[in-house]
Amino acid sequence: GMEAPGEQQQLRSLRDFLLVYNKMTELCFLRCVSNLNFRALTREEEACLDGCAGKLVHSNHRLMGAYVQLMPSIVQRRISDYEAAAARVAPGSTSPWAGPPPTAGSSQMDTSALFTRDWAN
Repeated sequence: GMEAPGEQQQLRSLRDFLLVYNKMTELCFLRCVSNLNFRALTREEEACLDGCAGKLVHSNHRLMGAYVQLMPSIVQRRISDYEAAAARVAPGSTSPWAGPPPTAGSSQMDTSALFTRDWAN
């Protein structure tokens, strides 16, 4: 749409939150609610739902904490991998798109053997 980048980020964050919330609701409902004869939750269901939601929220916080700690090293590794791939494609260059296109005599796989075999056997 025509939203500003900040609004787009907020919408993505809201969408992500709602996806997690909906999944958590579904998981805890399936795990804890067994009797649909009553409008209100039973004490057992309420205790189960509190424990289920609490455990999922706690787990999510732990995962996010680990993600925040690991993210800089993951990004650095991706940058290093990208730079290594770029150096293999065009030594001395920082872009994989720099350098001349491959020629017939370059390190490309020789495909001529694929077409010269005798397939008539």
